[in-house]
Amino acid sequence: MPNQNKPTPPLDDIEPHIMRMWKARLTDRQIVAELRKVIDTNEYGIGLTKFIVVRKQMGLIRTREQGHTADSIRDVMVELRAMYPNAGAREMISLLHHERNMSVSRSVIREYFATYEPHLIRHRKACRLQRRRFWAAGVNDIWAVDQHDKWNKFGLALHTGVEPFSGKILWIRVWHSNRNPQLILTYYLDVVEELGFIPLVTQSDPGSENFGIANAQTMLRQWHDPALEGTLQHRWMRSRKNIKPEIMWSQLRRRFTPGFESLLEYGVHQGWYDIDNTLQCMLFRWIFIPWLQEELNGYRERVNYTMKRHDRHKVLPHGVPELMFHSPQDYGAIDFKFMVDKAALTHVRELYLNTGHPVFDLVPRPLNGHIEECYHRLGRPAITRSSVWDIYLDLLHALQNHTLLPPVLDSLPVDIDVDDSLPLLGGQRELPFKKRKDGYCYMGGAGGGLGLGKLLLIRLGLNEAEIFSDDDRVDELDDVEGELDVMEEGPNVVVSDFSDEEVDDNDSSRDESG
Repeated sequence: MPNQNKPTPPLDDIEPHIMRMWKARLTDRQIVAELRKVIDTNEYGIGLTKFIVVRKQMGLIRTREQGHTADSIRDVMVELRAMYPNAGAREMISLLHHERNMSVSRSVIREYFATYEPHLIRHRKACRLQRRRFWAAGVNDIWAVDQHDKWNKFGLALHTGVEPFSGKILWIRVWHSNRNPQLILTYYLDVVEELGFIPLVTQSDPGSENFGIANAQTMLRQWHDPALEGTLQHRWMRSRKNIKPEIMWSQLRRRFTPGFESLLEYGVHQGWYDIDNTLQCMLFRWIFIPWLQEELNGYRERVNYTMKRHDRHKVLPHGVPELMFHSPQDYGAIDFKFMVDKAALTHVRELYLNTGHPVFDLVPRPLNGHIEECYHRLGRPAITRSSVWDIYLDLLHALQNHTLLPPVLDSLPVDIDVDDSLPLLGGQRELPFKKRKDGYCYMGGAGGGLGLGKLLLIRLGLNEAEIFSDDDRVDELDDVEGELDVMEEGPNVVVSDFSDEEVDDNDSSRDESG
């Protein structure tokens, strides 16, 4: 319908939606279509012409309008390539878009690589897609969590949570520990509080560090659905690998880690940082952990707003993870989320978290005040990729000359990284696996566990037979290159599997079709 007689929605109302779609790199027409879903069309209207005016007022300029060339992007590319040496054409387009707000065409990127990095093209073409098997019934069927210890040599510990169906990374956190169950639980609870809902089940490798999430997920599910009492709403991936987080770590190691690890190792090789030196270790934590967390937040957002390469071996849905996660109905998928009562969330926090535990301190509190004082005297300089080691050295020198520092260091606890145990809820039986004839198991909470639960069935208007109605239909599937391609007929449930989709992102020979 014509929009000329209706006012444009207030910018404050539509700007967050525009930015979300812009990050996902949707076209102008697609953004207008999405905006019409969220505005009151009885009162407001917006067409393509008016949207383009609004977009430009927001400083959002399209690729052709920016008019970049291989030469105009060279300085920025050199800077980014230092941190992302393995990135291919698709990855660099995304990096330029998300980190520098630069829209650059694929042809310009290919020209840049051919002109300035011809020796790397052959290496990128040698990459091969590595397929891993995984399937889920819909969005928020499962949240999978996992820790990552590759940076322990620097005193850094990582942890992630992933929603497998959409591919959305729920969190990537860096801290000085990833073994304390209270700490790990806060990652889960913070996301639940932000989103307002939980999945059907959570899953992880065995380990006491995951007991907090297992307990909280079970308690919250049972709080809202008493029929689940006596069943653990968390799956332990024992002989079955926790595939999706492992894929996420694999992608991180290839796409994010190389440049940042080189930067960290530089300081070690220069003799500036010794993890066994208490002062250096504490200062390193104080400077590098918050900075790296911001960098990881940027990586997470970039991945969540970037569409995976189309894979002919993977059934629908194909899409931007962030959009799939929040609008699964647009992809013919079910959202299995359970809304959470705030009182239930508060109860879980009070029951399981001791906020005074030293694991929540970036550095011991007596030392933190002295570092803050010295940082303030330096003028509180911005910590960036190029300045981080310089600031570390300046602060280290200032602290070494601080007259009150020796008594403070002597007073620090011997083990400030205590990983207190948290007992697993008792009297809970584990969910059964829905085993297929070929030996593979469905690992989610729909059908393969104890059913959806009456409350969710009523809300969805489904019964369990509609989710998994015929075992033979699930068993009689083609196995293509070791990967299952599964899609139940009709829109009710998509059972999809996933591969390490980004392994071939560096393959410049394929970037032309993306």
